[in-house]
Amino acid sequence: MCTSAASRLAIHVHGIVQGVGFRPFVYRLATEMGLAGWVLNSAQGVFIEVEGESAALDTFVRRVEKEKPPRAFIQGLEATHLDVIGYAGFVVRESDGGGSKSTLILPDVAACPDCIREIFDPSDRRCGYPFTNCTNCGPRFSIILRLPYDRANTTMSAFEMCPACRAEYDDPANRRFHAQPNACPQCGPRLELWDRLGHASAVERTALAAAARAILDGEIVAVKGLGGFHLVVDARNDDAVRKLRRQKGREEKPFALMVPSIQAARAFARVSEAEERLILSPETPIVLVERLPEDNGCGSAIARAVSPNNPYVGVMAPYTPLHHLLLAELGVPVVATSGNLSEEPICTEEREAIERLGNIADLFLVHNRPIARHVDDSVVRVMMNRELVLRRSRGYAPFPVMVDEPLAPMLAVGAHLKNTVAVPVGGGVCVSQHIGDLESPQSYEAFQRVIHDFTSMYDLKLEAVACDLHPDYLSTQYARGIGIPVIGIQHHFAHVLSCMAENRIRAPVLGVSWDGTGYGPDGTVWGGEFLLVKDEDYQRAAHLRTFRMPGGDKAVREPGRCALGVLYELLGDEAFNQTDLAPFYTFPAGDIAVMRAMLERGLNAPVTSSAGRLFDAFASLLGIRQKMAFEGQAAMELEFAVDGDDTDEYYPFYIHPGPAGADIVDWGPTVLSAIGDSRRGAALERIASKIHNSLVDMILSVSIKVGVERVALTGGCFQNRCLTERAVRRLREEGFRPYWHQRIPPNDGGISLGQLVGAARILRSGAERKV
Repeated sequence: MCTSAASRLAIHVHGIVQGVGFRPFVYRLATEMGLAGWVLNSAQGVFIEVEGESAALDTFVRRVEKEKPPRAFIQGLEATHLDVIGYAGFVVRESDGGGSKSTLILPDVAACPDCIREIFDPSDRRCGYPFTNCTNCGPRFSIILRLPYDRANTTMSAFEMCPACRAEYDDPANRRFHAQPNACPQCGPRLELWDRLGHASAVERTALAAAARAILDGEIVAVKGLGGFHLVVDARNDDAVRKLRRQKGREEKPFALMVPSIQAARAFARVSEAEERLILSPETPIVLVERLPEDNGCGSAIARAVSPNNPYVGVMAPYTPLHHLLLAELGVPVVATSGNLSEEPICTEEREAIERLGNIADLFLVHNRPIARHVDDSVVRVMMNRELVLRRSRGYAPFPVMVDEPLAPMLAVGAHLKNTVAVPVGGGVCVSQHIGDLESPQSYEAFQRVIHDFTSMYDLKLEAVACDLHPDYLSTQYARGIGIPVIGIQHHFAHVLSCMAENRIRAPVLGVSWDGTGYGPDGTVWGGEFLLVKDEDYQRAAHLRTFRMPGGDKAVREPGRCALGVLYELLGDEAFNQTDLAPFYTFPAGDIAVMRAMLERGLNAPVTSSAGRLFDAFASLLGIRQKMAFEGQAAMELEFAVDGDDTDEYYPFYIHPGPAGADIVDWGPTVLSAIGDSRRGAALERIASKIHNSLVDMILSVSIKVGVERVALTGGCFQNRCLTERAVRRLREEGFRPYWHQRIPPNDGGISLGQLVGAARILRSGAERKV
């Protein structure tokens, strides 16, 4: 090996390079090329030393980058030429856990075709085994306890491999070489079926078969999966689905379905090519697809109660061997909803599930592989033929968002609703899995656990914490209490920065940040914002006309209150003579009188510019929805009311200067015109379509006036496909470059990313913005 043309390369590869078969790949490549040296895992990534002819080493580096395993993500590769030592052969060394921790953790990956084939092969030793995996698939984020990613640092450490599994694990030519969760029926986790008291009635395949029979008999079974429990019922059984709704406390919010095949999904839904690709992807998210109408005889393949008053249904494929085996046993679609009570985090431990879900589930299909952290199913919809992640969790988190900005060791604690947290790692930002609404003690505890997970796993010595400006958010209060500098980032600015970071675009940008609620620096509730983002800060270029919300937080749940606030803003006392409108049928006369007093006196009636609340007001005025069973329901139903109407017509509106230097986008003529059309008996779908067009034209008009080419569409309102797609098309037609979210949610699940980027800007500029 040691010739005058020989050389040695020391290579450091960092990124997603652990748990993806990277070391076996390097071993095979080096052996194939006749090179000597070694490869090992460390907390900083993968280190390689390799010796050979200089030309061969150059080829080796190129092939590592080009032929890397499919789930690997190389964030950086540094190669340094050193003197030759004279290695004999190529080996895989034991991992090194020392030093700072900067390697990236892979999300959990759906079972690969090879593993699925094995569990259904009667001749295979893993036939029927629900915890089959290899280096190409299986649990990662949900089982890792610390870095580097080795079995001893995962929840599989208690399971000692049998000789057959150990031979696979130690064989560099085997696809299970260093597959950390590797196991089989002889040495790995096992299934049990429990009753509500935690008594086991069956094990292994018998437990699986008994659980399937119970589901087909109309019972609710809590199934311990990858990142937590699902509550499972037969999706065809309307009584069982309604029973689940009652006992879970989930009145109308759609349930997600797990289907045995794409063909089964097509029996009740239209599934496009892009949607099919997402359903069958390694991320296997819940994908929102259009439900077939029941009157064609197809849509009745699932119960009406699965997604009441909603033309869409969430569909996912089985993503673990356990789910594949259960769905094969059942042969029918099932509801597979998060194992929790409404507003609580998903259960991850079987005894906890007995306590929290004992009044919901009839049986519990459990296993003894511990779950290190809760990981919900991700939710995605296709928009402009791209994926738009609405809830980012399993399959996506904690995959990093690469950013161009230097980031100090910081923590961003996110918003109050749809909470996530974020930390910088390497040259990217790791955004946590979905935590949820911080409305319950269990959610707040989960929030704190996730923060501990991220900061301890990466040994972060935090220099600052970024949070929302709202003083009452639990996340803000947490930030204030941990004893390090706090940097407050305005809610809608964080939304815009999140969209900019994901799309890797720089200022100047016009951010259209529309959502339900955000704390405004002027003391009002913002939510219909046009923010001109500059190099280090932003200015409020325009906002939607404001109105009062009688009852404050009650108005968030009761669109009729928003409608009364809008009418009062436009008509004053005359608003209460519009008794032919739907809001007046909703509330008793006494409640109307109380709300009138609130509006007249400005008591418990906060001022808002919220686009989300304006959507609610439209939904109420058109008789679509007066009270909501879940967040965003009224706005969703206004979107659904468009029902394919593609008119170019829109209602009038005005833009005029505001007292604080920001233009006011006056929707008054829009509302009055829509009410006029409704009173004249115009079709609801045409009115709803014209309302969406009017909102799009507001975006376009402000964009033209501001004159910035790049326009970022962000905030929860841009989960609305009709609004977003029409806005993108119109902006492009007028020569603008619109950007929107893809893998980071436009809703508050993306706030933590924007907070981190915003805090980094402030630290760089040396400005003070503390809360």
